[in-house]
Amino acid sequence: MLLKVVKNTVLFSIILTISALTFSCGHRVKSETEKLEARSSKLEETTSNPLSDNVTDDKSIIIGANRTAAYLPLLQGKNVGVVANQTSVIFRDKTRKASFLNYSHLIDSLLSLKVNVKKVFAPEHGFRGTADAGELVKDGKDTKTGLHIYSLHGKHKKPTASQLENIDIMLFDIQDVGVRFYTYISTLHYVMEACAEQNIPLLILDRPNPNGNYVDGPVLETKHSSFLGMHPIPLVHGMTLGEYAKMINGEAWLYKGLTCDITIIEMANYNHESFYSLPIRPSPNLPNDQSIILYPSLGLFEGTNINAGRGTEFQFQRYGAPFLDKNYYAFSYTPVANFGSKYPKHENELCYGADLSNVKAERHFTLKYIMDAYNHATDKTKVFNTSNFTTHAGTAALQKQIEAGLSETEIKATWQADLEAYKSMRSKYLIYQTN
Repeated sequence: MLLKVVKNTVLFSIILTISALTFSCGHRVKSETEKLEARSSKLEETTSNPLSDNVTDDKSIIIGANRTAAYLPLLQGKNVGVVANQTSVIFRDKTRKASFLNYSHLIDSLLSLKVNVKKVFAPEHGFRGTADAGELVKDGKDTKTGLHIYSLHGKHKKPTASQLENIDIMLFDIQDVGVRFYTYISTLHYVMEACAEQNIPLLILDRPNPNGNYVDGPVLETKHSSFLGMHPIPLVHGMTLGEYAKMINGEAWLYKGLTCDITIIEMANYNHESFYSLPIRPSPNLPNDQSIILYPSLGLFEGTNINAGRGTEFQFQRYGAPFLDKNYYAFSYTPVANFGSKYPKHENELCYGADLSNVKAERHFTLKYIMDAYNHATDKTKVFNTSNFTTHAGTAALQKQIEAGLSETEIKATWQADLEAYKSMRSKYLIYQTN
């Protein structure tokens, strides 16, 4: 049965106003352990969910971050580093409604609980999630907490030994969307590698994969490895970050076969068929469920010269370009610089294409949109940015197959053997099964 945890999404600016949770123990405690347990108990009360392995009556998904009783004792008395962004929140009530009154940022909550957070590490888009895709993010300080923030999408994509000095444990809590070229899984790899090199344990607070109900797309060829895809997994990998971390260890993908000491705080009431509506944009250009469901398919346009809605309020819900056939496409739009896209493709140019904002998006991967665009380009030589498309696809074959006029069925048949091998490998690392 599909489980809906959050019923609506909100403009990303909400997260900028998040306020810290206020906690009180309600009684005297004699030791630091008792104090921590009392604070954790109070947080459990404010979330209106038992933070245990017991299934709740309403079958609500309980994310790892909300299971404070499971991980706060692991942080007690330690210097903590946190890998986080705007999605790293603890919900205050079971409705998971998208309001700053209903959740607190993980960092604010940990500080309120007297956890000794020393440093924060931020992935692509930055700690508050406002940087453009691919934009270099500089180190800095969080204006709210005063904590030093180290960018993992600037000069370094991997925490350095000096940055990890005096850190006893690292905590990773970021919302992913289940697509290989969405770079948070690459950040996870580098954090695991850095922790393994410095003998620092890594605590992962698991979150749902909104595209976790299926596996599809070409499997990455290792010769095309990059930050947009580091390992031989399909374009849609069907794993949570916790499961993916187990795979990285199990397949010895870290440098020199190192193994990271990981502890995964698992979710309750989640399986891979569960529907999960994200309350906060995971990145500036994924504003709602529609964009997230379509992202695996429309994300391939990032490797072309066709605009995928950047520079509009319907990112990854439309596509278009000046060189697509205006006699075929009745829809048109003009991208302009906006939040999350300072320099969109074909800025201030009229683009002809398709509007998918109101179609019933199904949770599966399809080539029909990119094939449709290619087939109706007035100049097909303008469609592909070949090296970038290969990086996104993970293989040079896909562009050639589209250009050769193969059908979607014919193309998908060429990667089925690789998918079956991947599914067999994946099964060893799954934490959450399907119904």
